[in-house]
Amino acid sequence: MRMIMQILAGLTGLYMILIVIRIMITWFNGVPAGKPLALLCSITGPYLGWFRRFRALRFAALDLSPILALGVLSLCNTVFSQLAFYGTVTLGFILSIALSVLWSALSFILGFFIVILLLRLAAYLTRRNVYSPFWRIIDALSRPVLFRIQRFLFPNRIINYLAALIIAVGILLALAAGLGVLIAWGRNALLRLPF
Repeated sequence: MRMIMQILAGLTGLYMILIVIRIMITWFNGVPAGKPLALLCSITGPYLGWFRRFRALRFAALDLSPILALGVLSLCNTVFSQLAFYGTVTLGFILSIALSVLWSALSFILGFFIVILLLRLAAYLTRRNVYSPFWRIIDALSRPVLFRIQRFLFPNRIINYLAALIIAVGILLALAAGLGVLIAWGRNALLRLPF
C-alpha cells in the first residue's frame, strides 16, 4: 500500500510540473508549436479544461483556474505522501491540507491584487504615462477591485481616486492578515481532530 502511495505521490508531482510548464509556455508568444507541445497539451488539457469551465475563476483578462487545478493536485500529493510515509491519514489532516490549499490560492489572489493596486497607486502619485499598454492592463485589472470595494464601503457616495486606491490597499492588506490568522487557527484545530 505504501509503495502505491509513493508512486501516486510521484505521479501527481510530475503532473504538477507538466502543468506549470504548460502555463509558463502560454506566457510567451511565438513558442514553436511542435509535437512536444501538442503532447503536453493533450496530457494536461483535459484536466485544466475541467477547471476552466467555472466562470467565477475568470476575472477580467485573468484566468485563475490553473491555480485551483494546481491546488487540487497539491492536496492529492500531500495526502498520498502522508499515506506513503505514515501509512495512515485522518480526516482532520485532509481538511487541514484542503484549508491550506484554499488559503494558498486565496492569498496569492489577494497578494496579486495588492501588487496591482500598489502599482496603480505609484503610477498615480508619480504621474507616470498611464496610457502605455502596461498601465492600461494594470488599470483594467485594478478598476473592478476598486469599484467593488468602493461600492461596498460607500454605496451612496463617490470618493476621489487616490482615497479609493489607499482604502482598497488597506482593506486587502487587513483582509490578508486577518484571514491568515484565522486560517492558521483553523488548521491547528483541524489537526487536533481525533479522526
